Amino acid sequence: MRVRHGLLATPGGVASGRRVAAAARGVADRTAPAGPTRSGARRGGQRLGPRAARGKKTGPNPTDRRKAGSKHHLLTEAHGIPLVAQVTAANRNDITVLLEMVDAIPPLRGRPGPPRRRPRAVQGDRGYDSNRHRAALIDRGITPMLARRFTAHGSGLGKTRWVVERTLAWLHRYRRLAVRYERLDYVHEAFLVIGCALVCWNFLKVVI
Repeated sequence: MRVRHGLLATPGGVASGRRVAAAARGVADRTAPAGPTRSGARRGGQRLGPRAARGKKTGPNPTDRRKAGSKHHLLTEAHGIPLVAQVTAANRNDITVLLEMVDAIPPLRGRPGPPRRRPRAVQGDRGYDSNRHRAALIDRGITPMLARRFTAHGSGLGKTRWVVERTLAWLHRYRRLAVRYERLDYVHEAFLVIGCALVCWNFLKVVI
């Protein structure tokens, strides 16, 4: 029992003269704090422990005052149909997921013969400039068409690579993808998959 900031008695002590003393003491023992009980003024400091992390696959966004955020990586075919989509921390470099996304391309059917799993070429902007990754793509039988940094514009890749930017713009029209509200990364990834499915559905409606 407390009066303002003073501790007068524990629940077990208050009930000692009644028949419920044993039950009260048992409840008090189970609910007692792990550390010693203190009364009086409390010094300044952090009352609670640090909050949990904002969620997996988040990091300081270099384009938004280093606020915690995520980044969408997208690999599409020539018309902009999404093939692979991933979520990473906002401060993760694009080149670090290139080979992982290429290897995750699902088998594509529709023509006679075995399903195709590798594209003939992969295009990317200057964020994917890496000789080591170019060599890895060549080993996979893929022609790398990655823009080089510190070179003049006008390589011609923008005439065909714009379809990726368009698909990203389509995805970010959905509020759940434009801003990440979910703490759990796999929940946000689920919304990203749903967004890609809707983009594919829009392509099918045009074909049908």
